[in-house]
Amino acid sequence: MGSVDRGVIGMDETALAFELPHLRARATAGPDPLDRISVRDYTCAVEIGAFQAERGVTQRVRFNVVLEVSRNAAAQSDDVDQVLSYDSITEAISAQLASERINLLETLAERIAERILVNPKAVRVFVRIEKLDRIPGTLGVEIVRSRVEAAENLRNLNKPPQAPVTLVHPQVIFLPNAVLYSDRLTGWLDAIARHDLPAIICLEAAPEAMPETLSPAANRRILLLQIEQNAWVLAGRDKRCVVVDSRTELDWAMKHGQLSVWAPSKIVLDAVHGPKGGALDAVALARWFAAEFSASSLVLIEGGAGQAGNDLQRVVKSPAQL
Repeated sequence: MGSVDRGVIGMDETALAFELPHLRARATAGPDPLDRISVRDYTCAVEIGAFQAERGVTQRVRFNVVLEVSRNAAAQSDDVDQVLSYDSITEAISAQLASERINLLETLAERIAERILVNPKAVRVFVRIEKLDRIPGTLGVEIVRSRVEAAENLRNLNKPPQAPVTLVHPQVIFLPNAVLYSDRLTGWLDAIARHDLPAIICLEAAPEAMPETLSPAANRRILLLQIEQNAWVLAGRDKRCVVVDSRTELDWAMKHGQLSVWAPSKIVLDAVHGPKGGALDAVALARWFAAEFSASSLVLIEGGAGQAGNDLQRVVKSPAQL
């Protein structure tokens, strides 16, 4: 162990940036070092990446995590309840991978560090993540985050404590082309806007014939783009309608009473558990979206039924009933 320490002490900061996390942690420790636990070479198959070639496929990603923890009496008492379990690291990784699809390793490392540092026993964490299949070698990032730094950043920004999250359960409205391209559109939008619940409008693909390819993935992208084409048509026909494409925008819109029109590409392509099937139709997509956003109901407006402005509750169906 002494020989390892001497080698580490002789390294400069540039060399340490490319060392294994446990060596970097040892070299940068203060005079009163903390206990450390680590998970080494934990490898998972992950769909991650911003390039089109990385969508719809998994690649091997390797995780190395060193966690500095507050001291405890576990070594003397042999009491497992007094230590922060190694499982807390692997569970943070698994929970983050299951929660959302991410493009950047930097973002993934940041989210994993945040999850780990929630535990009050965690003091500082080193996270290294590497892609193993992109090049003959490895591509990776390494970050270090601490509870103290997080608290100081919060004070410096004068951020008040976050209020408890209030879940909003919107109505998802499926608006067919027969209504979008008719003189009844304004009446239906008036009825939607008058409803007590926030609304997110889903649309069919544009009526032009959709070009087809031999690739199901390409056909799905073309369908999503044709739906987005219709979204911009609707926004152009009624200024109350605003096209939104991210969860952040949709959350904000629902809380501020905005009449949102969903552009689906980003959320569908970034979903960990996306819509099933290669030939996805627009109604199935709206059903999936309603379930993802815990919608109070999915409203299917039938193009040939009723007069403009009919009470929406007469055509409400819950996602479970469809």
